[in-house]
Amino acid sequence: MAIKQTTDGIKIWARRNTKEQFTNWIMWFVGTAIFMYCWQGISAETDWDFFWDAPEIAVDISSRAMPPKWDYMTSLWVPLWDTLNIATMGTFLSLVMAIPIAFLAARNTTPDKYIIRNLALLIIVSSRSINSLIWALLLVSIIGPGVFAGLVAISLRSIGFCAKLLYEAIEEIDEKQVEAITATGASRWQVMVFGILPQIMPALAGITVFRWDINIRESTVLGLVGAGGIGLQMQGSLNILAWPQVSLILLVILIAVLISEWVSAKIRGAII
Repeated sequence: MAIKQTTDGIKIWARRNTKEQFTNWIMWFVGTAIFMYCWQGISAETDWDFFWDAPEIAVDISSRAMPPKWDYMTSLWVPLWDTLNIATMGTFLSLVMAIPIAFLAARNTTPDKYIIRNLALLIIVSSRSINSLIWALLLVSIIGPGVFAGLVAISLRSIGFCAKLLYEAIEEIDEKQVEAITATGASRWQVMVFGILPQIMPALAGITVFRWDINIRESTVLGLVGAGGIGLQMQGSLNILAWPQVSLILLVILIAVLISEWVSAKIRGAII
């Protein structure tokens, strides 16, 4: 049975015809077949002995992790500061690169709609399609482990995010303001500075704060692949099975993320 709406806005039950029923059954059949095929592949690659022991192991690890090793906090201040710097500087560097890319990608500001715009869109898609952890793995292999690799990874990942939202904001500006400034004889750069930038500044500020909030979360795990920050302390504690230290690090990460969420919400509220 299907629900249909009359011209008066009243919803009534209506029997499906043969074609609708057949289409519905075909979709369910195909969906079930795809699910079973995927489940078969997952099941073949899963060690079910570990799976059935997982609750017991989780309880055992949790008992070892409590209480957290509070005196280990003295070793976390510097990595936590590094994590904050990775997120903040990575966001700033991404904006430096994302703003010109956004202007090149927007239809109403690009100097060439066929080559330059497509190249800018390609950069945006390439940046967004690769996760920050993958960027970090590549950069650790190229420039070595450390905070700088994490900073560059965050910035490369953020370029596509910031540029995409920004070029969409540029395409939605009020063209009448741009035409009025152009009519005064202003140059192309003056039109951008006085006609376009003032209109997109609220969007730019919101994008910056939103991406910084995301980067705080992503930078906490980059250390797992050697890109510095508090994730590096997490990896070291996991390697030596120091569960009380692991629980303290997880608690610190949770508090840091909650604080960054609160700060970003306050800033976005003030902007909007």
